[in-house]
Formats: sequence, structure tokens, C-alpha cells
Amino acid sequence: MELKERLDYFKGGVALGASIGLASGIASTIWAKNREKIHPDIILEKVKRAFLTEGPIEGSWINFEKQNIRKFAIQLQGYSGGITRLEDGQLVSYEFVADAQTGTVLDVKRNLIHS
Repeated sequence: MELKERLDYFKGGVALGASIGLASGIASTIWAKNREKIHPDIILEKVKRAFLTEGPIEGSWINFEKQNIRKFAIQLQGYSGGITRLEDGQLVSYEFVADAQTGTVLDVKRNLIHS
């Protein structure tokens, strides 16, 4: 085998290896991004901003421990949290559950706090 053929094989191998490496890197980045969870503080800030559009809030909280959520056939992990505000002189608590991966609020429950 002459030198030119060897170099052609080598170049082809390097190009093939670089292509496989690039494709693997892109695929693993996409996979990692899809598995990434949103930090609970970011979810809480999103919920607080939504409530602040309707008026002031008294307090807020979020549980940093993920919990398994099942709604009929759908299973996912989520965070629970809450917002407290005054409405017509009465303290009201809103408890929410949000998807840990997307940050989407899945459920909100309103409770009057009796003093």
C-alpha cells in the first residue's frame, strides 16, 4: 500500500471518528437537557409573579423534596408549595403542585385560614 492510500484511509478514519463523536455529543446534550429538572426556587418565583399580578402576597413557600404525583394514568415528579394573601380582610392560602421537569403548575387549591 502506498503512502497516498494510507493517508486517505487515515483521513477517512479521522473524519468518521469526528463525525461519530460530534453526533454522540449532540445526542447526549439533548438527552441531558430533557432529564434536567427545574430548581424549586424558579418554580416558586414563577408562581409568585402570577399571583402578584392580582395583588400583594403575604408569604410563600415550596417543598424542595420532589414527590411522586399520579393523576389517573399520568405519573411524574413534582414540587408542592403555597402562597398566602389577604382577600377582603381574610387570610387565604393557595397550595399548588408543579411539575419538576417543566415547572408547569398542575393544580391549585384555595383554603381560607380561620383565625
